[in-house]
Amino acid sequence: MIMVMDVGNTHMVLGVYSEDKLLTSWRLATDQNKTADELGILILDLFGYSKVSSRDVAGIIISTVVPNMIDALELLCKKYFRLVPMIVGPGIRTGMNIRYDNPKEVGADRIVNGIAAFERYGGPLIVIDFGTATTFDAISEDGEYLGGCISTGIKTSTDALFLHAAKLPRVELIKPARVIGKNTVSSIQAGIVYGYVGQVDYIVKRMKKELGAPNAKVIATGGMAPLIAKESETIDEINESLILEGLKIIYGRNQD
Repeated sequence: MIMVMDVGNTHMVLGVYSEDKLLTSWRLATDQNKTADELGILILDLFGYSKVSSRDVAGIIISTVVPNMIDALELLCKKYFRLVPMIVGPGIRTGMNIRYDNPKEVGADRIVNGIAAFERYGGPLIVIDFGTATTFDAISEDGEYLGGCISTGIKTSTDALFLHAAKLPRVELIKPARVIGKNTVSSIQAGIVYGYVGQVDYIVKRMKKELGAPNAKVIATGGMAPLIAKESETIDEINESLILEGLKIIYGRNQD
């Protein structure tokens, strides 16, 4: 079995694979102040509540956009699993040609998502990851990473609204019944949800035009994907385990 781990700015997503089967997965809040021991004990506790034994983990692969956590992540793997983890980055074989001005600038999560999406759906396609930031990534018909765009995540932009507008209350991020809100809460919800849907659909349409691929498949992933995808005209499918699939694929491509 292998353990795959994606560490983002807001959440950590972990999964355990036996060959191509995802046995279990967990989503945790990212806490950059946690030590290797705290992370290790937390992860072992999760194994303890599952039907999967941590002793059966034979390999670990990690992708992260939080560089200052790498030391703690590596230490927890060595101390609690007796394994040296594979870290997605320079020197790792991905099998994907990255056509970016500076390939080192592309977040590991964006490449991992692109690899998994192309492997499962083929190309051309667009991958949207709804995380702390929302990323839109274009993959060519031949499986090349072409680039994309980055916008503020839906929760990040919502938090900024409440921080800078003293009279606006913090609201639950759910879809209201109408765009024309009849009270402050529903008005905020309408502006956030439907406004974000409009942004997503416009960007996707522009990307398809630039790709010259009007039928490019659009895959959504990330914690906020279900909320937006239900209203979007352009999102074809939600795949919440896309990042885990990509890590499993990359791990396999780096086994001699």
